Amino acid sequence: MKKFILDLQVSDNIKVHANYALLKLTHAEALPEMLPGQFAELRVDGSPSTYLRRPISINYVDRAKNEVWFLIQTIGEGTRQLAGTPIGGVINVILPLGSGFSIPENSTTKALLIGGGVGTAPMLYLGEKLALNGIKPTFLLGARTANDLLELEDFAKIGEVYTTTEDGSHGEKGYVTQHSLLNDQQFDIIYTCGPKPMMMSVAKYAHAQGIECEASLENTMACGVGACLCCVEETKEGNLCVCKEGPVFNIKRLLWQN
Repeated sequence: MKKFILDLQVSDNIKVHANYALLKLTHAEALPEMLPGQFAELRVDGSPSTYLRRPISINYVDRAKNEVWFLIQTIGEGTRQLAGTPIGGVINVILPLGSGFSIPENSTTKALLIGGGVGTAPMLYLGEKLALNGIKPTFLLGARTANDLLELEDFAKIGEVYTTTEDGSHGEKGYVTQHSLLNDQQFDIIYTCGPKPMMMSVAKYAHAQGIECEASLENTMACGVGACLCCVEETKEGNLCVCKEGPVFNIKRLLWQN
């Protein structure tokens, strides 16, 4: 898939949480095709201590407004700089990068999308793509507290939403793999993104139940094209660069069940 280096303009910057900003970026020309699960490398300007671009999942693509959304978690100087970009500001972006989630052809497929923390970001665009293919998605979103659950209204426009929080302040108390939904309903495929321990737990459940499962890995991706080898993951096929061969992998390719 062709990659583009674009100067995108910030059309909106929404502070959705103390530690998260939702950047909506647009361009004078139509944005290129992007797949759910792919990501972009955003250049950080104005920070003398930040030299590398930041890899950010594609949160959503609004074709009507010609916008691509990025949910930025502010965990360091680079992401704080990006999150503070004002409306009208310009961010240089390389996109789309990596591989995306597969979309089942059968509209009767029951799909469960499990996200944790900022890992919920790619689930929104994936959910819409599934819905456009006649598959109504079910979302299971986990976070530490109710305040950490993001974009719930947007998810609810696409499919059914279930939640867990570690403190019980929203949805069921506990982790996503402890939610009663997993006992009450049967699914044909599970997609997941979030902290690695959570994804490994989801993969273990899917493997035990014989359910197809795809996981979007969040290894450190410095270059985005497989050159720096920072994001290598050991797989059944050997060591693979997550930024190039992933970030989405079918769990059958991973060594998580060993």
